[in-house]
Amino acid sequence: MYKYDHIDQTLVDQRVIQFRDQVARRMNGTLAEDEFKPLRLQNGLYLQRHAYMLRVAIPYGLLSAKQLRVLAEISEKYDRGYGHFTTRQNIQFNWVTLENTPEILAELAKVEMHAIQTSGNCIRNITSDAFAGVAKDEYVDTRPICELLRQWSTNHPEFAHLPRKFKFAINGAKEDRTVLLCHDVGVELKKNDAGELIANLYAGGGMGRTPILGSLIKQDLPWQFIPSYLTALLRVYNRFGRRDNIYKARIKILVKALGPEEFARQVEEEWSHIKNGDDNFTQYEWNRVAQHFTRPAYKTLPQLSGEQLMASASDEDKKAYSRWLERNVKPHQVPGYNSVILSLKPHGTVAPGDATAAQMMAIADLADQYSFGELRVTHEQNLVLADVEQNQLFELWQAAKRHFVALPNIGLLTDIIACPGGDFCSLANAKSLPIAKAVQEHFDNLDYLFDLGDISLNISGCINSCGHHHVGNIGVLGVDKDGEEWYQITLGGEQGSQAAIGKVIGPSFYAEQIPDVITHIINTYVANRHEGESFIHSYRRIGMLPFKEAAYKNVTKKFQAEMAMTEENT
Repeated sequence: MYKYDHIDQTLVDQRVIQFRDQVARRMNGTLAEDEFKPLRLQNGLYLQRHAYMLRVAIPYGLLSAKQLRVLAEISEKYDRGYGHFTTRQNIQFNWVTLENTPEILAELAKVEMHAIQTSGNCIRNITSDAFAGVAKDEYVDTRPICELLRQWSTNHPEFAHLPRKFKFAINGAKEDRTVLLCHDVGVELKKNDAGELIANLYAGGGMGRTPILGSLIKQDLPWQFIPSYLTALLRVYNRFGRRDNIYKARIKILVKALGPEEFARQVEEEWSHIKNGDDNFTQYEWNRVAQHFTRPAYKTLPQLSGEQLMASASDEDKKAYSRWLERNVKPHQVPGYNSVILSLKPHGTVAPGDATAAQMMAIADLADQYSFGELRVTHEQNLVLADVEQNQLFELWQAAKRHFVALPNIGLLTDIIACPGGDFCSLANAKSLPIAKAVQEHFDNLDYLFDLGDISLNISGCINSCGHHHVGNIGVLGVDKDGEEWYQITLGGEQGSQAAIGKVIGPSFYAEQIPDVITHIINTYVANRHEGESFIHSYRRIGMLPFKEAAYKNVTKKFQAEMAMTEENT
């Protein structure tokens, strides 16, 4: 993985010194909150409902075991003993104090980490495929381009005060594991027939209040020109993006207003003035960065069959182990290796994406022992050991079970994506975590979950859609009605190469009704599916109406019966 040079380390160290002074002045009253707010946001520090929250960058989701141990130590020393991994492949600490934040940043700097540009109207942490460099379906290892763009965008003076926050996703595989089309800019890396690295660029995607899929605005761009083209794109956005209305300030609104063709034309016009300038990447820069992403010291190993993998398990373990192999173990480019997903979605015990300090320490040890000391964060809020020898999978599974990160629910209904919601976030209209907990407890039967197959359930506590509810097969959105928490259901969303935005099925539900609503939606799928047909394909075939009718008819009946019983008892 990438190692800081003198420039990187100096920048981060200087930021710590600057912020330490800013915090001291805020605490002694010489710096007012309205002056301090933009300064703390530049360092990833939010003032939430109950405390400060610090968001730490994990560039393109790549972590070393050493860095994870420091995150665990920070959670133990300065927070409440856990961290929350986000859909942006970052980690958040929800209970830090203002006076401790400079110390936290100083400890992060010692292991080449920071919180720069994890908030504010700037280019945010660049996300990518958590399986970059090892995925079986990969066209291009995205990590060198991710790192070059991270360096290009960090503290870029021209783009420090954009109309609104700006998010990149970069994919280089057949399967899109980045939600590419739902970002301000999506970069799709490929190679042409001559073996040259090229990019397709999509712009104007996003979720939130106005969910839109991005449009292709540039095709087959040589990799060297990516930064100059993005400079032109951001200049057009900076010049014409709305600044008078925060709800209409994202680039998706500008692209929609102009139309993708006219937006692309304006970008091309701007680019024509700078395309041959100094902004472009060079082969020297590629070589400087790419040397950090060479392959680890893989052994020459045979590719094991499923039967050989199962040979390690006792009769008592076979069912559970085979489920884990099916759901949590992924193909690898190198024979004899697999990638392993560690689930941070235990049923009904902690929030999706949370990991305790003890778990982080244990996972760091697993990374050292089984995966060359590296791990990845997925946008689905799980962790990945990318390079595991197949002959060590059973041993790893046993260790993961001891630390409660081996649940074989990856891609199933309870592998829920959820934001912190109203329990923490001051922007939220409703709580997300109790809904996730209730659904996980309601659907706790793994036999049933495996029978249902792939279903994504995403929960957001407000319209900002940090839980990506728009692209969940089933989406849950918290809304406020006269000071009460209600929940809106969407169906038909999907991430990946067939990305789609879900549609609202109708009026909102009480929190207590959501597990039953989900149950009736699932029952409708089970009753109507064809053999081997997934939830999303059944939905597309039969449409929304059967799901909608089942949800409202059955939930209304139960609610009326409960109300009648309550009245009778009183």
